[in-house]
Amino acid sequence: MFVTVAAPSGAVAGTADPTPRRRRIRPARLVPYLYVLPGIAFLLLWTYSPLVQTFGLSFYDWNLLPTSPKTFVGLDNYIEVAQLPELHTAIVNTVVYVAAFLVFSLVLPIAIAMLARQVHGRLRTFYQALIFVPFLVTPVATSAVWRWLFTEQGAIATILAGAGIDMPNVFRDADLAIWAVIVIVGWQMLGFGVLVVAAGFAGISPEYGQAASLDGAGTGSITRRITLPLLSPTIVFLALMTILLAAQWTYPIIDLLTQGGPTNSTTNIYYLLYQFGFQNFDTGISSAAGVIFFLGFGVIALVFLELQDRLSFYDN
Repeated sequence: MFVTVAAPSGAVAGTADPTPRRRRIRPARLVPYLYVLPGIAFLLLWTYSPLVQTFGLSFYDWNLLPTSPKTFVGLDNYIEVAQLPELHTAIVNTVVYVAAFLVFSLVLPIAIAMLARQVHGRLRTFYQALIFVPFLVTPVATSAVWRWLFTEQGAIATILAGAGIDMPNVFRDADLAIWAVIVIVGWQMLGFGVLVVAAGFAGISPEYGQAASLDGAGTGSITRRITLPLLSPTIVFLALMTILLAAQWTYPIIDLLTQGGPTNSTTNIYYLLYQFGFQNFDTGISSAAGVIFFLGFGVIALVFLELQDRLSFYDN
């Protein structure tokens, strides 16, 4: 006995159900996102949220007191910031810091790392570690040591006095203070540059130089035509880091030794923001200046990212 079953209305017997089925999300597929969720949460909390708040406060006049009302002033803060002579001085000093630190983060690290390649065995590790140690010293300890070295009765002044040279207190001299800050911070950051350049050299196969030497190329030609071009990604990275972080590197030393003086000769854009916000309690001016600097450095970073492929040479 056979029983005939009728097909449901809207469907043809022998064909699949045209109604689409919802795909179930498997819990295993969510695991990778759970790993990055804490990082994204902290990024939103500590970076993008303050950035949005800073942009909003740049249109108000407020002195940071919770009991004081915020007064909307529109673009007046931006206009006032652009006319401040302190801002122009800070920008010029920041450019000087960047130009000087390019020597400490690029030129000297490349030379030192190339010399370190001539040292073999454990002695090379000791040599590189000795150069990297100043980077681990805290800014407070660094400032205390260099303040003693640069004072009128310090070690450097005593040595120069023996040679008949009278050295003033450099931290009170408007012409010498900025160079003292550059020497101190450059001495600290030199080890970081050497470490990064040494890592870049480690990624270059020695077979290129060996093949070129077999063809009669000298050491200088190999360095200029092979080693430095292959090191270009590292050079671009260090250049970008120096431009973006030079003002941040100098901030603690300026705050501990000169407070931006004498006569604003050592101040930079980071310390200027601190003065506007936490010494003058002018939140609007500080926020407007912060937004301007953020946009300026953002444009520089985008330009470097666009030029990275053109300025970098890879062996693949």
